[in-house]
Amino acid sequence: MDPVLLVASIMVSATPILLAAIGELVAEKSGVLNLGVEGMMITGAVMGFAIAVSTGSPLLGFLGAAVASAVLSLSVGLLTQYLRSSQVATGLGLTLVGLGLSALIGSNYEGQRAPNLPKLDIPVLGDIPVLGRMLFSHDFVVYLSLALVVAVWAFLKYSRAGLILRAVGEDHESAHALGYKVVRVRMAAIAFGGACAGLGGAYVSLVRVPQWTEGMTAGAGWIALAIVVFSSWRPLGVLVGAYLFGGVTVIQLNLQAAGTTVPVELLSMSPYLITILVLVVISARGAHGAPGSLGRPFHASS
Repeated sequence: MDPVLLVASIMVSATPILLAAIGELVAEKSGVLNLGVEGMMITGAVMGFAIAVSTGSPLLGFLGAAVASAVLSLSVGLLTQYLRSSQVATGLGLTLVGLGLSALIGSNYEGQRAPNLPKLDIPVLGDIPVLGRMLFSHDFVVYLSLALVVAVWAFLKYSRAGLILRAVGEDHESAHALGYKVVRVRMAAIAFGGACAGLGGAYVSLVRVPQWTEGMTAGAGWIALAIVVFSSWRPLGVLVGAYLFGGVTVIQLNLQAAGTTVPVELLSMSPYLITILVLVVISARGAHGAPGSLGRPFHASS
């Protein structure tokens, strides 16, 4: 395996999961457990593909995917924050809705190719031997995902709005007593998480596999949820987790292509097995860093 191509492939493979995970981290930091990430990703994948094919613009495809998934995610906010339904049941329902809706919309786009998303031509950096091809020859979404990690980290750590969001997630009753609008903060966090998941889904259908295939996110939303736990709800941990999963995925694909004697089925399931093992280890030592109000319903009268 060419190490330059390996690292470049890992960055591409990790990007959709990183986008979805960083959005879910913000939602969970506000105290909302949204299990509908898979549904939002597959919705973003089909909407991004449909818009990009119809307009010829992948940029519009990404924008449309973010908006569509954000709107879909707000249905979770409406049900859980205003009607006080179960966050777990509502999130699972969103996933089912997303899978069904994407199959319906995507049936008209099967067999078509997505317009090409050009790679950025970064002056000077792109000409560096080895590193230029490895790190500075990607499309803008790869760098957007990395920038979002830094931005979310800085937002949560240094900004007043980030402090309010963390306060709402840690103890919504105390935050409400201090005059903060708990529901509004959570709705904004949910919408952001939905938009990020939509971008991740669109990246799958427009870049990783530039065509529409039903169920093409293949559990990436569930992996994103697991990575948030793996990271102990820290943005930089999400980055590490996404790239570790991306690395395992790329390596097993290269091993399949090389004709290894290991059964293909075992290689295909290896990224998911490793994720499960990591979660088991984390669960054994406790979920450190989880927001205190995560998954708990908020009652304004409290």
